[in-house]
Amino acid sequence: MKIILASGSPRRRELLAQAGYAFTVEVSDADEDITAQSPDRLVEDLSYRKAMAVVMAHGIEAGSGIQDPFPDKDLDTEIIAPEDEDLLFIGADTVVVLSDEILGKPEDEADAARMLTELSGRTHQVYTGVCLIHTRGRHLLERRAFSECTDVIMRKLSAKEIHDYIASGEPMDKAGAYGIQGKAAVFISGIRGDYYNVVGLPVCHLAEEINRITSEY
Repeated sequence: MKIILASGSPRRRELLAQAGYAFTVEVSDADEDITAQSPDRLVEDLSYRKAMAVVMAHGIEAGSGIQDPFPDKDLDTEIIAPEDEDLLFIGADTVVVLSDEILGKPEDEADAARMLTELSGRTHQVYTGVCLIHTRGRHLLERRAFSECTDVIMRKLSAKEIHDYIASGEPMDKAGAYGIQGKAAVFISGIRGDYYNVVGLPVCHLAEEINRITSEY
């Protein structure tokens, strides 16, 4: 089975490779502008959009017996793929949530400063959603989506720490304006849950789902 990661995130690429999977990367051009909703459904829906954008670039039509987490989505498309080739598309999305406010990537440095100031000295949640789409030849066999939540405890930050961190440029492409695997590691005093989920991919849960799909098909 050929795995296709529908994400341009270098962190997700590193985690998937670290887990021992061989895969190719096809960056999704999915529209990520959706109405705010519960964070778990939000990241699952966005991960679905990312994966489906790449699936549709290959051109896949719906098959029978699909376990579909989003039955309202239209899948009637044409396809260009070898008749017997199995493909597994993986889409993912991550958001930070603080007191019911969903924090995506900062719009600018001022927005990053606002997010870090709000997160300082508090516990927040990181949600990552993953959607797996399994296709064979001209048919979509299965879609499955899930999300993980991790509690993250950030110590109190000084104004200088926030300023210096933003000046490094690291926060600007990250949900919640920080990367736990980077310079912001010194800001995090504890977590409850999957560390890799905070980085951007819940590897343990993902591996379980991949094993299930490969064993069933």
